[in-house]
Amino acid sequence: MTEGDIALTPLPQADGRLKPRPAILLRRMPPFGDWLICGVSSQLHQQVAGFDEIVALSDADFAKSGLKAASVIRLGFLTTMPSERFLGIIGSVSRERHVRLLDRLSRFLAPMRTE
Repeated sequence: MTEGDIALTPLPQADGRLKPRPAILLRRMPPFGDWLICGVSSQLHQQVAGFDEIVALSDADFAKSGLKAASVIRLGFLTTMPSERFLGIIGSVSRERHVRLLDRLSRFLAPMRTE
């Protein structure tokens, strides 16, 4: 497993049940090596403009993603997951997209400067 991979893992649904869903492996976290992941959904209307990111059918990394349809990477749907909970790797996003996601998330989490 590598940063930027897309894995299938059980994630909670609106009804509380767990369902295998795709998730982006963002970063391995200390101290136990669990993964910080964000959910991926084919429900494009869930996109938060300027925060989430769409993987479109026309994107250069769509074919390697393993996704079946255009999907939204939901940066607000974060959790950590141990490696043994992943059901398998279905694909990956480009290095450029992975870096862009980490950058966007880190800018959002950074304290606002007041001067």
